[in-house]
Order: sequence, then C-alpha cells, then structure tokens
Amino acid sequence: MTEYDQQGGAAGLPPTPPEYRPRLGPEPLPTNEAEALEIGRKYFPEVGSPGGPSSLYVHEFDIGYLIHAGWPATEDPTGLPSSPGGSNIVISKIDGLVASVPNFPEEAAVEIYRRVYRPNSS
Repeated sequence: MTEYDQQGGAAGLPPTPPEYRPRLGPEPLPTNEAEALEIGRKYFPEVGSPGGPSSLYVHEFDIGYLIHAGWPATEDPTGLPSSPGGSNIVISKIDGLVASVPNFPEEAAVEIYRRVYRPNSS
C-alpha cells in the first residue's frame, strides 16, 4: 500500500502535477499581479515542494504578466544552478491566453513573447 501526502503524491516523492485542464473557453483576464500569480501557480510545482521552486515572481509589462520561479541557491557557489532550464509563462492582458517562454532574464523573455504573440481573434 502506498502512502500519499496531502497533495495526493506518494510520500517522499514530488507532488503530483496539476490535472490537465483543457481550454473550454476564454481564460480569466488578470487585472493585477496578485490575480496573475494565482493563475500562474497552476503551471509550476508547489512552492517549497521537493525539487520545486522556492518562490514565484510576477513581472508586469504593457501587454502581459511574466511569471517565473525562483530556485534555492546551490550549496556549492561554483556549481550549476538548481534549475538550469525550464520555461516561464506569460499571461496576456488582452485575451488571458497563457504562453510559455524560455527561462531567460525578464526583459529577454518579454521580447521573445512580443515577437511571437498573436492576439486571439475569436
């Protein structure tokens, strides 16, 4: 018999990822950073979970909110970062669509988003 923690994952293992949510209609439009962060939490492992981020940050810009994770510092300052890759998300202020962007510094990630974003015309 497998023991499960409060998030539904097996004890000692990372939490179970959030359930896949098919898009059934328009996403909610966040009106501030707190609302964007609530939407963004679904796309990252739980903060503080084993192997998960130590924090989530919101960077607001004119057409969206960039959500990115902070990772705990490594014990060896010359070692590789805790999370050397992955992606961040952007939530559009125009139509609420969520897009993935590379885990680059904020301004570089926003620039990539600006180049590929196409507002939903429906």
